[in-house]
Amino acid sequence: MLDAVTLDQLRTFIAAAEQGSFSAAGRKLRRAQSVVSQTLANLEGQIGVVLFDRSARYPTLTEDGRALLQNARAVADQMDGFKARAKTLREGLEPELSLSIDVMFPMSELTAAVAAFRDTFPHTPLRLSVEALGGVIEPVLQGSCQIGIVGTLPSLPQGMHSETLLDVEMVTVASSKHPLASHKGVVPQSELQRHVQLVLTDRSTLTKGQNYGVLSPNVWRLADMGARHAFLRAGFGFGHMPRFMVEDDIKSGKLRVVRIEIPGKVKLLMPMRAVYRKDAPPGPAGRWLIEHLSRRNDAKRATEK
Repeated sequence: MLDAVTLDQLRTFIAAAEQGSFSAAGRKLRRAQSVVSQTLANLEGQIGVVLFDRSARYPTLTEDGRALLQNARAVADQMDGFKARAKTLREGLEPELSLSIDVMFPMSELTAAVAAFRDTFPHTPLRLSVEALGGVIEPVLQGSCQIGIVGTLPSLPQGMHSETLLDVEMVTVASSKHPLASHKGVVPQSELQRHVQLVLTDRSTLTKGQNYGVLSPNVWRLADMGARHAFLRAGFGFGHMPRFMVEDDIKSGKLRVVRIEIPGKVKLLMPMRAVYRKDAPPGPAGRWLIEHLSRRNDAKRATEK
C-alpha cells in the first residue's frame, strides 16, 4: 500500500497542515473540501498512520503527522527540483535573463559581472530592475523575473531557494550638521529615539507590519534610495547605509558615522543572496551569473586575508 502513495496526496497533506483546515487547503488547491478530506483519509489508510486529529472544530496534526510533514515537504521539494531540472535541460539557454537587484547591492560588483556575462552570452539580453525589501522578491514569486539578488529582506517566503553571494558592510550615518554628529562615543538607544530615522519603505506588501533595523519611533519612510541619501546629507535624520555608497561623503565630512551599540568590534553586515523559485531554477545563463558573482566574492576574500 505504501508504494501507492502519490505526490498529489503528499501535496494535499502539506496544504492542509499549512492552511490549518481542509476547507482552506481546498481553496488553495482549487478543490472541494470533500475531495481534500477523502484524499487525506485515503493517504492515512495507505500508510496506516493517523495524520490529523479531527475531534475539534479544526483538524490538527497528530504527533505522527508532525513527524511525517517534514518528510512530505522534502519529497515534494525533490520532485519540484527534478521537474525544474528537466525543464531546464529541455529548454536550454534562456532567451532573456531577468534580474531583480537589491538597492544595497554594490553596482561595481554587478557591472563587472555583467561585462563578463555579455562576453560569454552575447545573444542573451538582460532585463534589470532595482528594488528593496519585498520589492526584490515579489516579481520572482510572480514569475515575471527569474532571479532576485536580495539583502534587505532577512526572511524569504516558502518555495524560494537562496545562495550566498557576498556581505555588504553597513554604517549608521548622519549629516555633520546633525546633533548626533557631535555625540562622543557610542550613542545610547535613548538618544537615538529622540531623532528621526530615515528608512527604506517596501513597495510590495510582503513586509507589511514588519520593521528591520528601526531604532527610533520617529521614522520617515522613503521608497527611493537616492532621496534617502540626499535627506541624510541634508540633516533630516540618521540612517543605515552601505559603506561603499557613503564612503566619499564620510571622507569629505558631509556625513559622520554614528556609533551605535553592537557587540565588540563586530561589523554591521548585510548578507546578499541570489534567490529563485524552487520550481523555476535559473537556466545556463542565470546559473553562470550566480556562480560568477560567488566566485568574485571568494577571490576577493582570499585577497583580503
